Amino acid sequence: MNEPFASRVGNLQVSGIRKIFNMACSMEECVNLSIGQADFDVPAPIRQAAVNAIEGGFNRYTMTGGIPELRQGVLRQLEERWDVRPEAALITCGATGGFVLACLALVEPGDEVLIPDPHFVLYRVVVELCGGVPVCYDTYPDFRPRRAEIVAKITSRSKMIVVNSPQNPTGVCYGAEDLKMVAEIAAQRDLLVISDEIYADFVYDSQPLSMLQFHPKTLMLSGFSKSFAMPGWRVGYAVGPESIIEMMETLQQFIYACAPAPFQQACAAELDYDVSPHIADYRGKRDLVYGGLEGYLELVKPGGAFYMFVKVPWPGKTATEFVTAAVQRNLLLVPGATFSSRDTHFRLSFAAPDDQLEAGIEALREMVRQA
Repeated sequence: MNEPFASRVGNLQVSGIRKIFNMACSMEECVNLSIGQADFDVPAPIRQAAVNAIEGGFNRYTMTGGIPELRQGVLRQLEERWDVRPEAALITCGATGGFVLACLALVEPGDEVLIPDPHFVLYRVVVELCGGVPVCYDTYPDFRPRRAEIVAKITSRSKMIVVNSPQNPTGVCYGAEDLKMVAEIAAQRDLLVISDEIYADFVYDSQPLSMLQFHPKTLMLSGFSKSFAMPGWRVGYAVGPESIIEMMETLQQFIYACAPAPFQQACAAELDYDVSPHIADYRGKRDLVYGGLEGYLELVKPGGAFYMFVKVPWPGKTATEFVTAAVQRNLLLVPGATFSSRDTHFRLSFAAPDDQLEAGIEALREMVRQA
Protein backbone atom coordinates (compact mmCIF):
# COMPACT_ATOMS: atom_id res chain seq x y z
CA MET A 1 0.00 0.00 0.00
CA ASN A 2 1.32 3.45 -0.89
CA GLU A 3 1.44 5.63 2.20
CA PRO A 4 0.42 9.29 1.80
CA PHE A 5 3.77 10.68 2.90
CA ALA A 6 4.29 14.43 2.95
CA SER A 7 6.16 15.82 -0.05
CA ARG A 8 8.96 17.05 2.25
CA VAL A 9 10.02 13.44 2.92
CA GLY A 10 9.33 12.05 -0.53
CA ASN A 11 13.04 11.75 -1.42
CA LEU A 12 14.37 11.26 2.10
CA GLN A 13 16.68 8.28 2.50
CA VAL A 14 18.81 6.75 5.22
CA SER A 15 22.16 8.56 5.30
CA GLY A 16 25.28 6.81 4.05
CA ILE A 17 26.69 7.01 7.57
CA ARG A 18 23.75 5.15 9.08
CA LYS A 19 23.83 2.53 6.32
CA ILE A 20 27.44 1.72 7.23
CA PHE A 21 26.63 1.87 10.96
CA ASN A 22 23.82 -0.64 10.52
CA MET A 23 26.10 -2.85 8.46
CA ALA A 24 28.74 -2.77 11.21
CA CYS A 25 26.17 -3.87 13.77
CA SER A 26 25.36 -6.93 11.66
CA MET A 27 28.96 -7.98 10.95
CA GLU A 28 30.68 -10.29 13.43
CA GLU A 29 34.18 -9.03 12.70
CA CYS A 30 35.18 -5.89 10.85
CA VAL A 31 37.56 -2.97 10.96
CA ASN A 32 35.13 -0.12 11.49
CA LEU A 33 36.63 3.23 10.51
CA SER A 34 33.27 4.70 9.57
CA ILE A 35 31.49 5.92 12.67
CA GLY A 36 32.02 9.35 14.22
CA GLN A 37 32.02 8.63 17.92
CA ALA A 38 34.92 8.50 20.35
CA ASP A 39 36.15 5.03 21.24
CA PHE A 40 36.69 5.86 24.93
CA ASP A 41 33.84 5.69 27.45
CA VAL A 42 32.22 8.58 29.28
CA PRO A 43 34.77 9.52 31.99
CA ALA A 44 34.03 7.91 35.35
CA PRO A 45 33.30 11.15 37.30
CA ILE A 46 30.71 12.17 34.70
CA ARG A 47 29.10 8.72 34.72
CA GLN A 48 28.91 8.87 38.50
CA ALA A 49 27.37 12.34 38.37
CA ALA A 50 24.65 10.94 36.10
CA VAL A 51 24.05 8.02 38.47
CA ASN A 52 23.81 10.44 41.39
CA ALA A 53 21.29 12.56 39.49
CA ILE A 54 19.14 9.53 38.61
CA GLU A 55 19.23 8.08 42.11
CA GLY A 56 18.63 11.53 43.55
CA GLY A 57 15.35 11.80 41.68
CA PHE A 58 16.47 14.29 39.03
CA ASN A 59 14.37 12.55 36.38
CA ARG A 60 11.55 14.95 35.64
CA TYR A 61 11.23 17.65 33.02
CA THR A 62 13.61 20.55 33.36
CA MET A 63 12.94 24.07 32.18
CA THR A 64 12.64 23.96 28.40
CA GLY A 65 15.88 25.88 27.93
CA GLY A 66 17.85 23.69 30.29
CA ILE A 67 18.88 23.87 33.92
CA PRO A 68 20.24 27.32 34.84
CA GLU A 69 23.57 26.02 36.18
CA LEU A 70 24.37 24.39 32.82
CA ARG A 71 23.23 27.34 30.73
CA GLN A 72 25.25 29.78 32.79
CA GLY A 73 28.16 27.36 32.99
CA VAL A 74 28.34 27.14 29.20
CA LEU A 75 28.34 30.94 28.87
CA ARG A 76 31.00 31.25 31.55
CA GLN A 77 33.18 28.61 29.92
CA LEU A 78 32.95 30.23 26.47
CA GLU A 79 33.84 33.62 27.93
CA GLU A 80 36.89 32.16 29.66
CA ARG A 81 37.97 30.38 26.51
CA TRP A 82 37.45 33.08 23.89
CA ASP A 83 36.81 36.31 25.82
CA VAL A 84 33.36 36.54 24.22
CA ARG A 85 30.11 36.15 26.11
CA PRO A 86 27.12 35.35 23.87
CA GLU A 87 23.81 36.96 24.74
CA ALA A 88 22.01 33.71 25.60
CA ALA A 89 22.32 29.93 25.78
CA LEU A 90 19.91 27.06 25.18
CA ILE A 91 20.49 23.42 26.14
CA THR A 92 19.44 21.28 23.19
CA CYS A 93 19.10 17.59 22.34
CA GLY A 94 22.56 17.45 20.85
CA ALA A 95 24.05 19.90 18.38
CA THR A 96 21.81 18.20 15.81
CA GLY A 97 18.74 19.30 17.75
CA GLY A 98 20.14 22.82 17.81
CA PHE A 99 20.51 22.91 14.04
CA VAL A 100 16.96 21.62 13.54
CA LEU A 101 15.55 24.28 15.87
CA ALA A 102 17.60 27.01 14.19
CA CYS A 103 16.33 26.10 10.72
CA LEU A 104 12.72 25.82 11.92
CA ALA A 105 13.02 29.26 13.50
CA LEU A 106 14.78 31.02 10.65
CA VAL A 107 14.33 29.34 7.26
CA GLU A 108 11.36 30.32 5.12
CA PRO A 109 10.39 28.34 1.99
CA GLY A 110 12.74 29.42 -0.78
CA ASP A 111 15.39 30.87 1.55
CA GLU A 112 18.91 29.93 0.54
CA VAL A 113 21.39 28.59 3.07
CA LEU A 114 25.05 28.48 2.10
CA ILE A 115 26.80 25.31 3.22
CA PRO A 116 30.31 24.03 2.48
CA ASP A 117 30.97 21.19 0.07
CA PRO A 118 31.81 18.69 1.51
CA HIS A 119 29.60 19.00 4.61
CA PHE A 120 27.98 17.03 7.40
CA VAL A 121 24.89 15.28 6.02
CA LEU A 122 22.48 16.97 8.44
CA TYR A 123 22.79 20.46 6.97
CA ARG A 124 21.37 19.86 3.51
CA VAL A 125 18.59 17.55 4.66
CA VAL A 126 17.27 19.79 7.44
CA VAL A 127 17.36 22.92 5.25
CA GLU A 128 15.32 21.07 2.63
CA LEU A 129 12.84 19.75 5.21
CA CYS A 130 12.22 23.36 6.24
CA GLY A 131 11.52 24.34 2.63
CA GLY A 132 14.87 26.09 2.20
CA VAL A 133 17.38 25.70 -0.59
CA PRO A 134 20.86 24.46 0.32
CA VAL A 135 23.48 26.21 -1.81
CA CYS A 136 26.91 24.60 -1.65
CA TYR A 137 30.12 26.62 -1.80
CA ASP A 138 33.05 24.55 -3.03
CA THR A 139 36.01 24.01 -0.68
CA TYR A 140 37.99 21.42 -2.66
CA PRO A 141 40.90 20.61 -2.75
CA ASP A 142 42.13 21.91 0.65
CA PHE A 143 38.63 22.06 2.21
CA ARG A 144 38.89 25.71 3.27
CA PRO A 145 36.34 28.44 2.46
CA ARG A 146 37.22 30.82 -0.39
CA ARG A 147 35.89 34.38 -0.65
CA ALA A 148 35.17 34.27 -4.38
CA GLU A 149 33.30 30.99 -4.11
CA ILE A 150 31.07 32.20 -1.26
CA VAL A 151 30.37 35.64 -2.76
CA ALA A 152 29.43 34.08 -6.10
CA LYS A 153 26.73 32.00 -4.39
CA ILE A 154 25.05 34.86 -2.49
CA THR A 155 21.73 36.10 -3.87
CA SER A 156 18.82 38.18 -2.62
CA ARG A 157 17.37 34.95 -1.15
CA SER A 158 20.46 34.11 0.92
CA LYS A 159 19.57 33.81 4.61
CA MET A 160 22.66 32.47 6.36
CA ILE A 161 26.08 30.87 5.98
CA VAL A 162 26.98 27.59 7.66
CA VAL A 163 30.55 26.91 8.75
CA ASN A 164 31.94 23.88 10.57
CA SER A 165 35.38 23.87 12.16
CA PRO A 166 36.98 21.50 13.07
CA GLN A 167 35.14 19.95 10.17
CA ASN A 168 33.28 16.76 9.53
CA PRO A 169 34.13 14.99 7.18
CA THR A 170 37.59 16.46 6.49
CA GLY A 171 39.11 17.21 9.89
CA VAL A 172 40.25 20.62 8.61
CA CYS A 173 40.43 23.49 11.12
CA TYR A 174 39.73 26.98 9.82
CA GLY A 175 42.35 29.58 10.68
CA ALA A 176 41.73 33.14 11.83
CA GLU A 177 41.94 34.44 8.25
CA ASP A 178 39.30 31.94 7.12
CA LEU A 179 36.88 32.95 9.88
CA LYS A 180 37.57 36.68 9.41
CA MET A 181 36.82 36.34 5.71
CA VAL A 182 33.48 34.63 6.32
CA ALA A 183 32.65 37.20 9.00
CA GLU A 184 33.39 40.10 6.64
CA ILE A 185 31.13 38.66 3.94
CA ALA A 186 28.35 37.97 6.43
CA ALA A 187 28.60 41.48 7.91
CA GLN A 188 28.52 43.13 4.47
CA ARG A 189 25.40 41.15 3.49
CA ASP A 190 23.82 41.19 6.99
CA LEU A 191 23.76 37.39 7.12
CA LEU A 192 23.62 35.15 10.15
CA VAL A 193 26.43 32.61 10.49
CA ILE A 194 25.61 29.22 11.98
CA SER A 195 28.86 27.78 13.30
CA ASP A 196 28.97 24.08 14.14
CA GLU A 197 31.77 23.69 16.69
CA ILE A 198 30.96 20.29 18.16
CA TYR A 199 34.62 19.19 17.67
CA ALA A 200 36.13 22.32 19.24
CA ASP A 201 38.08 20.33 21.85
CA PHE A 202 39.68 18.13 19.20
CA VAL A 203 42.30 20.54 17.84
CA TYR A 204 45.85 19.23 17.48
CA ASP A 205 48.25 21.74 15.93
CA SER A 206 46.93 25.21 16.78
CA GLN A 207 44.85 27.17 19.25
CA PRO A 208 41.09 26.52 18.92
CA LEU A 209 39.15 29.38 17.39
CA SER A 210 35.44 30.22 17.33
CA MET A 211 33.35 32.20 14.88
CA LEU A 212 32.00 33.96 17.97
CA GLN A 213 35.31 35.84 18.09
CA PHE A 214 34.82 37.34 14.63
CA HIS A 215 31.12 37.87 13.93
CA PRO A 216 28.59 39.06 16.52
CA LYS A 217 25.66 37.73 14.48
CA THR A 218 26.71 34.11 15.03
CA LEU A 219 24.64 31.21 16.29
CA MET A 220 27.15 28.71 17.61
CA LEU A 221 26.20 25.06 18.09
CA SER A 222 28.14 22.59 20.20
CA GLY A 223 27.71 20.04 22.96
CA PHE A 224 29.24 17.19 24.90
CA SER A 225 28.78 14.21 22.57
CA LYS A 226 32.35 14.19 21.29
CA SER A 227 34.53 15.58 24.09
CA PHE A 228 32.75 13.61 26.85
CA ALA A 229 32.15 10.58 24.55
CA MET A 230 28.41 10.65 25.21
CA PRO A 231 26.61 10.83 21.84
CA GLY A 232 23.78 8.71 23.23
CA TRP A 233 23.12 11.15 26.07
CA ARG A 234 21.92 13.89 23.67
CA VAL A 235 23.09 17.01 25.48
CA GLY A 236 24.12 19.94 23.32
CA TYR A 237 23.79 23.69 23.35
CA ALA A 238 23.22 26.72 21.17
CA VAL A 239 24.49 30.20 22.00
CA GLY A 240 24.00 33.49 20.22
CA PRO A 241 21.59 36.41 19.78
CA GLU A 242 18.95 36.40 22.50
CA SER A 243 16.01 36.80 20.10
CA ILE A 244 17.01 33.70 18.13
CA ILE A 245 17.68 31.64 21.26
CA GLU A 246 14.27 32.62 22.68
CA MET A 247 12.46 31.47 19.53
CA MET A 248 14.43 28.20 19.45
CA GLU A 249 13.49 27.63 23.09
CA THR A 250 9.82 28.21 22.29
CA LEU A 251 10.04 25.66 19.49
CA GLN A 252 11.88 23.16 21.67
CA GLN A 253 8.99 22.96 24.15
CA PHE A 254 6.78 21.59 21.36
CA ILE A 255 9.37 19.21 19.88
CA TYR A 256 11.85 17.86 22.44
CA ALA A 257 10.44 19.40 25.66
CA CYS A 258 13.97 19.43 27.11
CA ALA A 259 17.28 17.63 26.95
CA PRO A 260 17.51 14.56 29.26
CA ALA A 261 17.39 15.87 32.83
CA PRO A 262 19.94 13.63 34.64
CA PHE A 263 22.47 14.07 31.87
CA GLN A 264 22.11 17.85 32.00
CA GLN A 265 22.84 17.62 35.71
CA ALA A 266 25.90 15.43 35.10
CA CYS A 267 27.32 17.80 32.48
CA ALA A 268 26.78 20.78 34.77
CA ALA A 269 28.50 19.03 37.67
CA GLU A 270 31.56 18.10 35.59
CA LEU A 271 31.55 20.90 33.03
CA ASP A 272 35.24 21.65 33.55
CA TYR A 273 36.40 18.04 33.42
CA ASP A 274 39.85 17.91 31.82
CA VAL A 275 39.68 16.05 28.50
CA SER A 276 43.23 16.95 27.43
CA PRO A 277 44.58 13.39 27.95
CA HIS A 278 42.00 12.11 25.46
CA ILE A 279 42.85 14.88 23.00
CA ALA A 280 46.52 13.93 23.24
CA ASP A 281 45.58 10.32 22.59
CA TYR A 282 43.63 11.34 19.49
CA ARG A 283 46.52 13.45 18.25
CA GLY A 284 48.54 10.23 18.38
CA LYS A 285 45.83 8.36 16.45
CA ARG A 286 45.82 11.11 13.82
CA ASP A 287 49.60 10.85 13.47
CA LEU A 288 49.47 7.05 13.31
CA VAL A 289 46.97 7.01 10.45
CA TYR A 290 48.38 9.96 8.54
CA GLY A 291 51.90 8.60 8.82
CA GLY A 292 50.72 5.18 7.69
CA LEU A 293 48.87 6.48 4.63
CA GLU A 294 51.09 9.38 3.55
CA GLY A 295 52.77 8.45 0.30
CA TYR A 296 50.11 5.85 -0.46
CA LEU A 297 47.02 8.04 -0.68
CA GLU A 298 46.26 11.68 -1.45
CA LEU A 299 44.92 13.31 1.71
CA VAL A 300 44.95 16.58 3.65
CA LYS A 301 46.40 16.23 7.14
CA PRO A 302 43.52 16.97 9.53
CA GLY A 303 44.14 19.57 12.20
CA GLY A 304 41.16 18.53 14.30
CA ALA A 305 38.08 16.31 14.77
CA PHE A 306 38.78 12.62 14.10
CA TYR A 307 38.32 12.25 10.35
CA MET A 308 40.32 12.19 7.15
CA PHE A 309 38.78 12.79 3.74
CA VAL A 310 40.85 10.70 1.37
CA LYS A 311 40.94 10.80 -2.43
CA VAL A 312 40.08 7.51 -4.12
CA PRO A 313 43.32 5.98 -5.48
CA TRP A 314 41.70 3.92 -8.25
CA PRO A 315 41.58 5.86 -11.55
CA GLY A 316 38.10 6.02 -13.00
CA LYS A 317 36.44 4.56 -9.90
CA THR A 318 34.05 6.34 -7.56
CA ALA A 319 34.30 6.42 -3.80
CA THR A 320 31.17 4.28 -3.62
CA GLU A 321 32.89 1.61 -5.70
CA PHE A 322 36.03 1.83 -3.58
CA VAL A 323 34.10 1.60 -0.31
CA THR A 324 32.12 -1.36 -1.65
CA ALA A 325 35.39 -3.13 -2.40
CA ALA A 326 36.69 -2.26 1.08
CA VAL A 327 33.63 -3.90 2.65
CA GLN A 328 34.70 -7.17 0.98
CA ARG A 329 37.86 -6.86 3.09
CA ASN A 330 35.77 -6.23 6.22
CA LEU A 331 36.90 -2.60 6.22
CA LEU A 332 34.13 -0.04 6.74
CA LEU A 333 34.47 3.52 5.40
CA VAL A 334 31.93 6.12 4.22
CA PRO A 335 31.77 7.20 0.56
CA GLY A 336 32.20 10.89 -0.19
CA ALA A 337 28.85 11.18 -1.95
CA THR A 338 27.29 11.01 1.52
CA PHE A 339 28.78 14.44 2.23
CA SER A 340 29.28 16.01 -1.16
CA SER A 341 28.17 16.59 -4.74
CA ARG A 342 31.30 14.65 -5.65
CA ASP A 343 32.02 10.96 -5.13
CA THR A 344 35.79 11.26 -5.37
CA HIS A 345 36.80 10.84 -1.71
CA PHE A 346 35.94 8.63 1.25
CA ARG A 347 35.75 9.49 4.93
CA LEU A 348 37.92 7.58 7.36
CA SER A 349 37.35 7.96 11.11
CA PHE A 350 40.34 7.39 13.38
CA ALA A 351 38.08 7.24 16.45
CA ALA A 352 38.99 3.58 16.89
CA PRO A 353 41.41 1.41 18.88
CA ASP A 354 44.99 1.50 17.58
CA ASP A 355 44.97 -2.14 16.50
CA GLN A 356 41.92 -1.41 14.32
CA LEU A 357 43.67 1.61 12.87
CA GLU A 358 46.76 -0.44 12.04
CA ALA A 359 44.62 -3.12 10.37
CA GLY A 360 42.81 -0.42 8.37
CA ILE A 361 46.09 1.13 7.24
CA GLU A 362 47.35 -2.22 5.97
CA ALA A 363 44.07 -2.96 4.16
CA LEU A 364 44.15 0.43 2.43
CA ARG A 365 47.79 0.01 1.45
CA GLU A 366 46.96 -3.34 -0.11
CA MET A 367 44.06 -1.81 -2.04
CA VAL A 368 46.40 0.89 -3.37
CA ARG A 369 48.90 -1.73 -4.47
CA GLN A 370 46.13 -3.43 -6.45
CA ALA A 371 45.11 -0.24 -8.26
